[in-house]
Order: sequence, then structure tokens, then C-alpha cells
Amino acid sequence: MSDSDDPGRGTRLSDYDFDLPEDLIATRPAKPRSSARLLVAQGDAIHDQGVTDLVSWLAPGDRLILNDTKVIPARLEGMRRRGTAEARVDVTLLSPAAEPGQWNALLKPLRKVHDGEEIAFSGGLVARLEGRDDGQARLGFNLSGAAFDAALLDAGRMPLPPYIEAKRRADDQDREDYQTVWARETGAVAAPTASLHFDDALLAALAARGVATTHVTLHVGAGTFLPVKVDDIRTHKMHAEWGRVSEDAAAEIAATKAAGGRVIPVGTTALRLIESAAPDGASDGGQIAAWQGATDIFIRPGYRFRVADGLMTNFHLPKSTLMMLVSAMMGIDRMRAVYAHAIAEKYRFFSYGDASLLLPD
Repeated sequence: MSDSDDPGRGTRLSDYDFDLPEDLIATRPAKPRSSARLLVAQGDAIHDQGVTDLVSWLAPGDRLILNDTKVIPARLEGMRRRGTAEARVDVTLLSPAAEPGQWNALLKPLRKVHDGEEIAFSGGLVARLEGRDDGQARLGFNLSGAAFDAALLDAGRMPLPPYIEAKRRADDQDREDYQTVWARETGAVAAPTASLHFDDALLAALAARGVATTHVTLHVGAGTFLPVKVDDIRTHKMHAEWGRVSEDAAAEIAATKAAGGRVIPVGTTALRLIESAAPDGASDGGQIAAWQGATDIFIRPGYRFRVADGLMTNFHLPKSTLMMLVSAMMGIDRMRAVYAHAIAEKYRFFSYGDASLLLPD
């Protein structure tokens, strides 16, 4: 029986595995941003391009969907003091909790911090451990609002993905590199990395071509890096992330679809958000409404796209939900061919790597 005849095809975690040479994992972005390479997969054809060539692959009347979330410097190093004894505690902020000044966070080592104990950071920032649940901590900070943002900017560092942090520590350059040029809505602890390839010159060239842009917001969480641990991906539980599609954004997207233009999200986060905003029971005709809330949409082969006509995205980790998403758009075999080509041609992978433009038939 061939793979195409296999009724289990696409449901197994192993269907999304591949071998990636370690030296293809990018630890710094291309400079300038738009000088990165762009692999264009149009149907079965593969074209080796540059990100600046994106202009020629889009038509007047097409619309790019851009995630305007802003990454916070969510990694903190603090000290827990107990009498005369001190212990270092590493903190990664995950999301705001219910009360002002409270955050859900990962602590290392959580087991060595007692409920009610304080962790002191630089710049006068102090957190109290107020509770824990399922391996996560709930911290209450001594500052909130603008004062907290200013202290965090001073004390924190950018939350680079684990596969980069394993190779080098985040530095001041990452404060610029790991942020989109249009970031404005504070709340992400990971960047919408396909958007990191855009600079002002590329945006101007796209506008001159007649390509429109629409901003939406999805606060990318650390859950985007969580591994899939089940063999049958149908039983995988997706993490939830908060997002918003405004009334203006929904109207712009709907108008583009009605006029025959293509709607192409930049990044899987923007794609997951606009698909979440399609009303239940909507066809693939581009119905979309203003929407706000938490989405845990899991896009995998068999999913019928209702709004997105293509996708610009980076190259993803093996056996990840993002590999499943791009396989849903292009097909598993096509994506295997795309990734085999990218590896053979030494494209740079993951958050600081090169980009792909996926245009299904």
C-alpha cells in the first residue's frame, strides 16, 4: 500500500519528522532583514528567491495579514533570599494573570521556592510566589502598568527560542532583531518570526505594487515551542493564545476576498487567528468577522482553510504543530519535498532563519 493510500497518513507524529543538520539552525538573522532567502512553493514547483522578490510574487489587490504583537523581555534572573542564604532563580513570564501585577511564569527551580517567598530582580523589581499549578507559578509583582513595563525593560532579556538559547545567550542586539518593525501591542513572549524579514523598504515596495496590509494581534505564547508528545496527533491538545481581529481588519479582509484578491498571512500566528475568526460553518469564501478571545485552533491535514489563500512562514521544527499546519496547506508529500530542497540548498532554519512562501494550487 502506498503512502497516499494509507488511511492513517497524516495522523502519526512520525509523518512530520525529518533530519536537520545542526549547522542550518540560524542563531542570528540576515542583515538587512529583507536580504534573507525566500523559497517559493507554488503548487508542485519550487523556486529559489530572496525576500525582496516577494513583491513580484504578489499581485495588486492581494493583502498581507501582519501580526502586530510586541515581544516583552520576558526572561529574568533573580535571587531568592532565605535568611543569609541566597539562591538564583530563573523566571520566564508567560502571560498576565487575573489580577493587575500578576503573571503566570516558569520558575527554575520552582521546587526550591516556597509560596509567599520573594524573588528580587535588578532595577527594584520584586515578585512574590503566590501560587503554582501544573508546573507553572503565579507571581505577584511590586509594580504594575507603565512602572512594571519600564522595570522589565531594564531587568529582562528577550525570550529567544530554546534552540537558540542552547547555543548563545540573548543580548542587546536581540531587542531589535527579535521584534517586528510594526510591533505595537505588548504581550508576546515569542516573536511572529516570519514578520522579522520585513523592513521599511520592503513595505514601501509592496505598497507601490498595490499590495495591501492589515494588522491583527495574536500574543504568541511559550506554548508555541512545546513538543508534541503523542503518536496519534489527533489526541494532541493545543496551547491557547489570546488574539483580536478588529472590525476594520475583518472588513478589509472580506473586501479583498470579495474583489478576488488573495489573503496571505505572514506567519502561522496570523493564519491561525484569521481562521479562528471565520464564523462556524463558514465556507472557504472568505467569511470573517471581528473576533477577540483565546484560540487553541489546531490546523493539520484535513483542515479546510476558510480565509487564507497562502502563507509566508519560516522553516519549522520536525514533529511540530507548525509542520502539521504547513502540511495542511500544501500536503504532506509536497512539504517533505520543500523541506528536502531547503536542506539540500542550505536554507537557514527556525526563528532567525530564511522564509518560504507557500501558494497551494
